Amino acid sequence: MIPAQFDYERPASLAEACQALAEDDEAKVLAGGQSLLPLLRLRLAYPSKLVDVGRLDELKGVHDRGDHVFIGAMATHDEVMRSPAVTSGCPLVAMATSHVADPAIRHRGTFGGSLAHSDPAGDLPAVVLALDGVFVARSAQGEREIPAAEFFVDYLESSLAQGEILAGVKIPKLGDGWGFHYEKFHRTAQAWAIVGVAAAVRRSNGAITEARIGLTNMGPTPLRARATEAALRGVELGDAVRQACEQAAEDTSPPSDLHAQPDYRRHLARVLTHRAVRTAAGSP
Repeated sequence: MIPAQFDYERPASLAEACQALAEDDEAKVLAGGQSLLPLLRLRLAYPSKLVDVGRLDELKGVHDRGDHVFIGAMATHDEVMRSPAVTSGCPLVAMATSHVADPAIRHRGTFGGSLAHSDPAGDLPAVVLALDGVFVARSAQGEREIPAAEFFVDYLESSLAQGEILAGVKIPKLGDGWGFHYEKFHRTAQAWAIVGVAAAVRRSNGAITEARIGLTNMGPTPLRARATEAALRGVELGDAVRQACEQAAEDTSPPSDLHAQPDYRRHLARVLTHRAVRTAAGSP
């Protein structure tokens, strides 16, 4: 299909981009375009203006900043998954990013664009949520930081205000003793997750001392499996881990669609959480 008519603007700076958005309530940001352009073609989105930020160097790059890694919003998925700062400092991000679609999309799609799109079936939102990432937004009024727990508001809706642009994301480095794994169940290699689980697990003296678990496509936003996280604290590997992971689907509201019903997604959440936690904890 042919998109509805819209204006197009390519600002020369981030400040100009923020101003262009602030002037038009119906304007949308165009980054890699891998999510927005299909919506335009299907006429599921009707922006009055596209503000193209693809050439803004201020939004690019991956930077090691000591206690965290700052990933610019315009860093492509391929750049993120291959970045030494990411693979060493926050490997769970690299793992999950390698599951995003296919190589062609990973070379064009952007880290920030995927997160700002706020699709609960996307691979990255649950990962950033599990790692307690911090979103950095810029506007004509300045800069503000948004904790991941407050960023995802509803289906395809974030807490970015009109006139704000996602500049990048701070991913904390969790340090020694942590293991990571991303488990995804999907129909084909390029498909969205039917269910996905991002797990970060810290062990000490054979027992799990802390676990962080993000759930993909188990509600209108990415979710934390809080009941399982609490149940895993102090547990040694074995049947107790399986029992804790049986609580992974608590307080979720998985969607019903052509690919899976809610009860099947809840079953997948329990199974995949157990796999992800065991792998992250170093158990075969």
